[in-house]
Amino acid sequence: MSHIKTSIRIQNVVASVTLNQKVDLNSVVKSFPNVNYNPKKFPGLAFRLKRPKTTTLIFNTGKMVCTGAKSEKEARRAVLNVIKELKKSGIIIISKPDTQIQNIVASAIIGGMADLEKIAYTIEHTMYEPEQFPGLIYRMENPKVVILLFASGKLVCTGAKKEEDIHTAVEKIHNILKETDFIIYE
Repeated sequence: MSHIKTSIRIQNVVASVTLNQKVDLNSVVKSFPNVNYNPKKFPGLAFRLKRPKTTTLIFNTGKMVCTGAKSEKEARRAVLNVIKELKKSGIIIISKPDTQIQNIVASAIIGGMADLEKIAYTIEHTMYEPEQFPGLIYRMENPKVVILLFASGKLVCTGAKKEEDIHTAVEKIHNILKETDFIIYE
């Protein structure tokens, strides 16, 4: 089963952050002219980091949302880097950030062609309407994720809160497909 793990790639980790304090976004703009902030269009300020390559939305309520990380660890590191940059520029951040992983999106290849018609008729919690969308949608109960499975054997897994849930879900769908012979190996 180890060959399946190597084909899993985390594409995006979304983390929400609570600072438990207000942040003066106008002060942030003065210190960081490269940030995007247009309060008439959107109440958040977009703070981009090169390393790790992420975007963190900062709101004046002290809430933040970090996107673009490729792992849970990278998301947490990005949040700490943003806070460090803010502090360096004189923005007072008193509390420690409370960071929660909200969503992990990953792609994987299961190594064969998938018979989506048969899968849709046989496996519960699936939806397949090829006129609407070329992939089969499988709402897995445990771990609670959504898998978009394509005939090519490629899949996207979303909704995970932990990286291990991605690995468990991909392994689980792969085993289901192998046991039911709904995967054709070339």
